[in-house]
Amino acid sequence: MRIFAKVFAVTCLAVSGLVIAGCTSGNTQADQNMVAATVNGRNIMLKEVERGVNQQAGGNAASLSQLQLAQARLTVLDSLIQREVLFQRAEREKVMPTEAQIDGAIAQQREQSGMTQEDFEKGLKSQNLSMETLREEARKDLAINALQDKYTSKIAINDREIEDFYNNNRQQFVNKRGVALAMIMVDPADNSGSGIGASDAKNDADAKLKIDGIYQQLQGKADFATVARAKSEDINSLRAGGDIGFATEEDLKTNGFPPELISSFFGSMQVGDYTQPVNFRGKWYIFKLEEKRLQTENLTLESPGVRQQITQGLTNQRKQILNAALLETAINEARIVNNLAANMINNPSNLGLRPAGESAPAPQPSTQTQAPAASPAATSPAASSSPVSVKPANSNANK
Repeated sequence: MRIFAKVFAVTCLAVSGLVIAGCTSGNTQADQNMVAATVNGRNIMLKEVERGVNQQAGGNAASLSQLQLAQARLTVLDSLIQREVLFQRAEREKVMPTEAQIDGAIAQQREQSGMTQEDFEKGLKSQNLSMETLREEARKDLAINALQDKYTSKIAINDREIEDFYNNNRQQFVNKRGVALAMIMVDPADNSGSGIGASDAKNDADAKLKIDGIYQQLQGKADFATVARAKSEDINSLRAGGDIGFATEEDLKTNGFPPELISSFFGSMQVGDYTQPVNFRGKWYIFKLEEKRLQTENLTLESPGVRQQITQGLTNQRKQILNAALLETAINEARIVNNLAANMINNPSNLGLRPAGESAPAPQPSTQTQAPAASPAATSPAASSSPVSVKPANSNANK
């Protein structure tokens, strides 16, 4: 069974690991041009750090306290350093992507975002981000993934490991009573800044008009997943064609679903059916029933998909460890100078942060020759710079 997705979350547009978010937090241009760190002589600029901090803060970095800002900067910079270390190792091991692969990755992410090419370009321009920056981030993502795959592709799981895992975790292998759903959501609030694009409804009247139009499209036999990608205003689910995963009856209640809607999922609705537009929690929804399971079932090792699920889970665990080992090795081999951290140590009273009205403090000079600045990285610490985070196999995933 799939874990029920977060239905009501809204995130920024991610394109090949690049998160389009505001990139200032009240700092001067002098601050932005500081070299925060170097990795083997390549610069990581403070403006890259600030962009990540602002994304973490949901575009509201100015609201952070001095201590919060200092911690956020160190965390984001650590992620950017890890990302640069892995990228440089990928360069040395010659696992770099082709220009065609970069084109494909950007096109895929744009399509999954549901944005038109025009909206996509407007989003970049509004955030003062260039296509060159976008391509550089895609290049890094693909290179790091290829580097990790070079080592993790050698993982092999034997039958004894699979059987031992099942016998020690039988309680995980249960198909619970519940439903798998997809949805199309329309929010009357202005979400254009989250990458929704020109179709974003910005008031109650527009939202009602939009959801009714979508319902008419579906009644005209339009494909639900296609419409969800083009029209839904929930960034998380639209990329998966509206899929929000599997939910038990208790999951639905916890997420605030109306009792009559829950009853219809477990009652008269058949797999493939979709609801009429329904309004709750201030938003409009149309739900499609993807799967319905009316009884809880204990699974055996021979149940369809169980062996494959355990194999994938054990493989993911090993990938996580190998990726962490790869990162540790790459860091140990790199020459890293963290100017931002040094500046904090040399200015303990304000952690190297400039109080309002004061001039920006000068960064500590590096003892190594610095190369010209690399392209800014507009990534969050959760981007592919760090080892891939995975979960152990369980009965609530990939079903």
